[in-house]
Amino acid sequence: MAETVTCAHCGMVVDEPPMTWISSVERGRTLYYCDTCARDHLRAIEARLDSSWW
Repeated sequence: MAETVTCAHCGMVVDEPPMTWISSVERGRTLYYCDTCARDHLRAIEARLDSSWW
């Protein structure tokens, strides 16, 4: 049985993250971001800013 994955920013839920989603390890937790949120916050992600900042 597949686990659902939730975007840590907007809350979108999918059965399996598409290849366009990104994952990030923050404070020991793996977080997933959908392609829309990742695209909107690309500079902050590349600068390795904590997601609470953006």
